[in-house]
Amino acid sequence: MLRVAVVGSGPSGCYTAQNLVQRDTRVLVDVLDRLPCPYGLVRYGVAPDHEKIKSLQGNLRTVLEDDRVRFLGGIRVGGPGGPGVARLRELYHAVVYCVGAATDRHLGIPGEDLPGSWSATEFVSWYSAHPDAADAGFVRDVRSAVVIGVGNVAVDVTRMLSRGRAELSPTDMPQDALAALAASRVSEVVMVGRRGPSQARFTTKELRELGALPGTGIDLDPAELAMDPAYSDPSGLPGPQRRNLEVLRGWAARESGETERRIALRFFLRPVELLAGGGRVAAVRFERTAPDGHGGVTGTGRFETVEAQLVLRSVGYRGVPLAGLPFDAQSGTVPNERGRVLRAGVPSEGEYVAGWIKRGPTGVIGTNRPCAKETVESLLADAPALLRREVPRDPVAVLRAEGSEPVEWPGWRAIERAEAELGTRLGRHVVKLADWDSLLAAARTAAP
Repeated sequence: MLRVAVVGSGPSGCYTAQNLVQRDTRVLVDVLDRLPCPYGLVRYGVAPDHEKIKSLQGNLRTVLEDDRVRFLGGIRVGGPGGPGVARLRELYHAVVYCVGAATDRHLGIPGEDLPGSWSATEFVSWYSAHPDAADAGFVRDVRSAVVIGVGNVAVDVTRMLSRGRAELSPTDMPQDALAALAASRVSEVVMVGRRGPSQARFTTKELRELGALPGTGIDLDPAELAMDPAYSDPSGLPGPQRRNLEVLRGWAARESGETERRIALRFFLRPVELLAGGGRVAAVRFERTAPDGHGGVTGTGRFETVEAQLVLRSVGYRGVPLAGLPFDAQSGTVPNERGRVLRAGVPSEGEYVAGWIKRGPTGVIGTNRPCAKETVESLLADAPALLRREVPRDPVAVLRAEGSEPVEWPGWRAIERAEAELGTRLGRHVVKLADWDSLLAAARTAAP
């Protein structure tokens, strides 16, 4: 049997495992994750009010419940107490790294490190109950927030800042985050892009949701919209961008009444500095930009300041190095050829990548399917050579002997039960456990 370790249990990891067991009956797969919970960004990145997308967990569950797939949570590959890359390579015929892009891009401007300035990733992790997230008082004493970026994550955090308790309570959001957001005094959220609306990265479905929030109005600056060469005649744009402009044009044409909260969509503004006041961020200074005629923008030398006690940057994810693996710092990926890891330009036997760490943080969840398929095709083509090397009959027994304490599938199911029980006690449906101690304690209640 070909023994394969897949590191990472998000969509790319699960699709890799699925491809392996479907294409070859002689493959056994262990899916390792440093967290005790599977599903990666589907659990910890999809907004809690997006039940349809979160339901994808059911498809990933089917993969992890396959008889030839084992889930092993709590294994910190390359980290404290976990096996290193070289050791993992000794325990399996092949290892596929599906570790995603775990950090975010920075703006590189003065004041970015002020209290009250965060990445959208940190904010999402908090309200999604990631056990590494801390309650940093994101919305405490905040009246106005600026979200820098015009992609789907930017829309998500803007929407979550604008929702009330009635809309948040049915979600699986942790109780502390729910209480903080429900008590929030945020009355204005400004979402800002440095280019025009025809170049925004959000999808039309996400955009429309902003206009359907109870008690929330949308503000648009007609002059900014008109600066976009495609705004007046979007017929030549691809469908998604054309539909986005149709939504924005509809909003711009309707009268804006008084509402409890306001969301402002701003374009052609580039952040140049975060300004301090009272020991924390108090405003963002922007430079007005203008189309350069080549799809980009150029600065105009005109500036504007927008008040904000909370600034969330949402300008893209970035991969991080894993000790023992080669890493291209410029692209934030592991050098590879059709999924085969390259060391000094040469394919490294038995080492593979899939997902964002392979191709960069591009595409949607479904993009991981063909990406995983390509990697699996490379791996299975190499299988005859990989099988020549002997590996332990049960790598998990070795991992346990060396100090790892994996959370296997029954442990994860015990976590699910604990979250359902917590929801019942709180008068909600399911409420996520938000810290390591609670998650591991729940996992330990699983029947041996």
